[in-house]
Amino acid sequence: MEKRVKKIIQVLGKEYPDARTALHFKNPLELLVATVLSAQCTDARVNKVTESLFKKYHTAQDYAQADLQELEGDVRPTGFYRNKAKAIKGFCTALVKRFEGQVPSNLEDLVSLPGIGRKTANLVLGEAFGTPGIVVDTHVLRLAGRIGLTEQSDPTNAEFDLMKIVPRNEWTRFSNLLILHGRAVCTSRSPHHGECKILSLCDEGLRWKQSV
Repeated sequence: MEKRVKKIIQVLGKEYPDARTALHFKNPLELLVATVLSAQCTDARVNKVTESLFKKYHTAQDYAQADLQELEGDVRPTGFYRNKAKAIKGFCTALVKRFEGQVPSNLEDLVSLPGIGRKTANLVLGEAFGTPGIVVDTHVLRLAGRIGLTEQSDPTNAEFDLMKIVPRNEWTRFSNLLILHGRAVCTSRSPHHGECKILSLCDEGLRWKQSV
């Protein structure tokens, strides 16, 4: 299994040489905010919203002290704006109270923040701090299952399965590679098997190949 994973990384690495998050950010706080806004929203739209948002709010204290209704209006284009504004204000308040306004650089502290789960924490760790983390979003969960790397439907359990077979130094890149491949080729409703470069390394791909 480990050999297959390394081959998948090698092949997809050539397909997506700049595999990293598409969210724009200059520091860990900006990435944390952008990641929360990205739920059920495209990265492109989030980037458009944060372009002005990050000029208005610079610190965790800025968000913590913000008027909630005003913050809701600022993030409204990303959808689910009430929940997102409440979440941002909530974890920024915790950052101010518990971490002197700084985003912690370890998983345990990050997931202790209100509204921050392992997926968001691992993304921030990998992209903002350079600490390897496997980000199991809907694309990673779907592709890992189709390829045959996990049978788990729960993201956390799938993450633990992947941690055992993906080289630690590749955790962040591996996640980004699967996300990009999931968006471009291995889509949710109708995967483009004929265009897939890792077809021979994928359980579902091999089944499809045998059926045609």
